[in-house]
Amino acid sequence: MLKLASEPQRGFSFENCQRNASLERVLPGFRIPRAHKTGTTIAGLVFRDGVILGADTRATNDSVVMDKNCEKIHFIAPKLSCCGAGVAADAEMTTRMAASNMELHSLSTGREPRVTTVTRLLRQTLFRYRGHVGASLLVGGVDFSGPQLYSVHPHGSYSRLPFTALGSGQDAALAVLEDRFQPNMTLEAAQELLVEAITAGILGDLGSGGSVDACVITGTGAKLLRTLSSPTKPTERPSQYYFAPGTTAVQSQTVKPLTLELLEETVQAMEVE
Repeated sequence: MLKLASEPQRGFSFENCQRNASLERVLPGFRIPRAHKTGTTIAGLVFRDGVILGADTRATNDSVVMDKNCEKIHFIAPKLSCCGAGVAADAEMTTRMAASNMELHSLSTGREPRVTTVTRLLRQTLFRYRGHVGASLLVGGVDFSGPQLYSVHPHGSYSRLPFTALGSGQDAALAVLEDRFQPNMTLEAAQELLVEAITAGILGDLGSGGSVDACVITGTGAKLLRTLSSPTKPTERPSQYYFAPGTTAVQSQTVKPLTLELLEETVQAMEVE
C-alpha cells in the first residue's frame, strides 16, 4: 500500500522562501518579488465606557488606489473587534480565522471570549510565520475586566496601551492622540478625537484616504459606524473641456508588422439540430 511521503500541513505555507533566497544568491540576475509599502491609518483609544476603533477606507497596490471604500474594521466577537493594517488579504483571513476560533471557544466553554484570549491567539499565529503574514492589528474589546486595547505587530510582538495607532499614517495620528488624549473621556470626546487622528493620518499620508470608519465597543455590544467623516471630498470641475479632433498634431507615426508563425490550426464543426 502506497503512503504519502509527508502529510499536508494546514494553514499558510512558506516553504519556498529559503529556496528563493538561495536562488537570488546563486543567480546574479534573479530577483525575488519585494514587499510593497502598504498605506493605512488605523487608531484606537480607551474611553470611560469602552473602546473606540477607527480606520481609513483606502486600499492601495503600490502607488495605485485599488479600493476607495475598503472596510478595515473586522468582527471578532460581539464585544470584540479588530482593525487591520498591512496586506489586506492577510489581515482579512487572519481575523476571520480568529473569529471562527473564538466562536468555537464560546460554544465549548459557554462564556464570552476575553480580549487577552483573542490577542494571544493572534500573536501566536503571527509569530509562527515570522512576519511573512503582513498584518498589523489593533484589538479592542470589553470583558469582565473592563475595556482593553492591544496592538499586535506582524512578527508577534504586542503591547497594551490606552491609545495607539498603526499603519503608514501612524505618525500624524499619534501626534494628535498624544496631544489631546485624556483618561476617562466621554464617548463624544473620544469619537471626536479619533476622527481628528484618522483625518491627520489621511492628510499626511498618500497611502491613506477615503473616509473615516469607527467602531464603538461597550459592555452592551459593538456598533460599527461607516463613513463617520469624509475629510477629502472630490473636487468638481468648474466647466467642461471640449477639444476638436486634430487639436493635437501627430509628430511621427511608425508601423511595425508582426511576424507570426502558425503552429497549429484546428477546425471544429458546430452541431446543428
